[in-house]
Amino acid sequence: MITMEPLPGIRIRRLRLVGMERSYDVDFTAEQRVRNLSVIAGAFSSGKTAVLEFIAYGLGAKRHPRHQEVLRRVRSCLLEVELSGAPHVIERSVGEPSKVAFVRRGTLDSRPAARAESRPIDPPGEPESLSSLLLSHCKLEGVQLREAPTNNESRTDPLSFRDLMWLAFLPNERVADKNFLFENDYMRKHKLRQVVDVAFGVHDDRAVELGQRIQSLGGRLNRAKAELAAARTFVVEQAPTALDDEPAPAVHERELADITSRLRELDRQAQAGTEFAAQLRHQHKEAAQTSQRAAAVLRDCETQIQRLMPLRAQYADDLLKLGMLGEAQQIFDPLSVTTCPACLNRLSAPPTADNGRCSLCHHELTAEDGALVLGAADTGSQAGDNRVDVAAETRSTKARLKEITSYIDELGASLASLKLRAEEAAVREEEAAAALDAATSPSVSPFLAARDDLHRRREQVLRQLEQAESVVKLREGLAKRADAVERHEAQIARLREELARLGDASHDRDRVIAKISSRYGELLRAWRYPKVSTPFINTNLTPFVRGEPYQEASSGARTLLTLAWQLAVFEIAVEAGAAHPGFLMIDSPQKNLGHGGTLDAVIADAVAIDDFYHHLSLWLAERGSRAQLIVADNSPPPLVEGSVVVRYSRNEDRPPYGLIEDETSADEEAEVDA
Repeated sequence: MITMEPLPGIRIRRLRLVGMERSYDVDFTAEQRVRNLSVIAGAFSSGKTAVLEFIAYGLGAKRHPRHQEVLRRVRSCLLEVELSGAPHVIERSVGEPSKVAFVRRGTLDSRPAARAESRPIDPPGEPESLSSLLLSHCKLEGVQLREAPTNNESRTDPLSFRDLMWLAFLPNERVADKNFLFENDYMRKHKLRQVVDVAFGVHDDRAVELGQRIQSLGGRLNRAKAELAAARTFVVEQAPTALDDEPAPAVHERELADITSRLRELDRQAQAGTEFAAQLRHQHKEAAQTSQRAAAVLRDCETQIQRLMPLRAQYADDLLKLGMLGEAQQIFDPLSVTTCPACLNRLSAPPTADNGRCSLCHHELTAEDGALVLGAADTGSQAGDNRVDVAAETRSTKARLKEITSYIDELGASLASLKLRAEEAAVREEEAAAALDAATSPSVSPFLAARDDLHRRREQVLRQLEQAESVVKLREGLAKRADAVERHEAQIARLREELARLGDASHDRDRVIAKISSRYGELLRAWRYPKVSTPFINTNLTPFVRGEPYQEASSGARTLLTLAWQLAVFEIAVEAGAAHPGFLMIDSPQKNLGHGGTLDAVIADAVAIDDFYHHLSLWLAERGSRAQLIVADNSPPPLVEGSVVVRYSRNEDRPPYGLIEDETSADEEAEVDA
């Protein structure tokens, strides 16, 4: 089943997960049109739920699936949707949940005609947020919800598209849940009721609320008009002709490509016309290389001389300091006795204690004097007692000074010849270049003139192209502001019509609840709910059957009751033209009915999943042709085989394995992690 015309609200066309090496697509269209019913089939844990969750993420959900294979393979999520019939692409990054979505007109395969708009995710009430954009296409932009519904003076919060998704997405965890209507969360429970009332336009203070929305939108319209006028003034000042002629960057791009091609052809012809000078080019190349090498050798020699001169001065200074140190040791070390104080001859052996007497004066030594500590033999050195061996250091320093002086002299002697060699090489290079120019100039000159003309034209075209692109950007900015003005005017007109038609809210709400309740009972009977009696939905939206609220039913029965509630609200909203997005996603409609571990034998025996899909097909064909349903199911019946858009096998031999189809085994995952 295929929709035949553009639809209001939002429709899901394609999901694309972009990775480093490849992309993973799920297509909800056939022959370029949105399917009414799309079924995502496949084995357990193959990625069916992840498809629905990524769609919700593209529409502003706070989180996306965080399976390991997703984090390894996927970098961004692109969702192609129809907003009031016009295709748009919403892009969000994957990894850390992004705080911004980028929205552009067009499809995933079309070239972007304009830059993507940056739309913040939070706060959802901001006029430029993604939520405001999506709500504007559901006729709900600017709606405020009271924190305390029964208090007229209560503070208000802006309606978020995430709130509206409660009516458009039934996730697995809410199917058959006893907290289906958020009974354990007071604030969410009352917000859900307000969301239903707002979607059907039957909330108690809707007249006041409509007036506030008209007033709020009026303020936005005035600002949008002021911005449009200011933008027009700016465009006229910056580019007076921008609004007159249609800019054509493509024309300049084609001309630029033509000039580039002609320049290449000229270069080729010039090269072919001077082939006879190949030998001269070779000689010039060799001369240039020789000149470069000679210059490099000369530069290295000069650099070494500049570095060695300070080192040689340092060695000379060290020699001077060592001489001063030697003299100081002789002058300031009187305790070193090397000469006999009587005859002034050198001592052949150091003074010793010989049988308790000094060997020089033979004076008897007392026990307190101990051994002799003064005097030394004439060894000519005092090394080994922590003193610097001045003589050895002096000899070593003199040797190094001599070596470096000799090397510097050699470099200085070769410097003059190196300079001469470099100058001669440079002269030979100039001569070779002159000979090459003289031989090739007659052949190249005609091409030079044409080449100069093409370069001048190329510069002109580049300037024209830059101006055209600038004009395109200015016109895009004007179109964006004009669209905003038009959208606000249309919304205000619609709200005023709605305000004029407004009747009694409580009466209208009772009528809407009655319709939803009636459809709820019809669905249960169509699905052959066992012993069905007195099915209804009360004013608090709680579903009942057999006189008991849905929490009292068995697990399998709760699956049918929650599915019936969600479908009843969706179908009545579509048939009544309520402010519903127009699509519904259901995850695991057979939960507890045959696929789960808590199989309800009574319900499973009595209810066939064929009845569920048969009703969907019948309703979409007769009354829901403007709606879209997406169902993720392990084993859909053959009845809807033609609506299966993808079937994940979780079998490597029958691709696709899963949503991330090249992640096929736990062993591979473990290896990657390792």
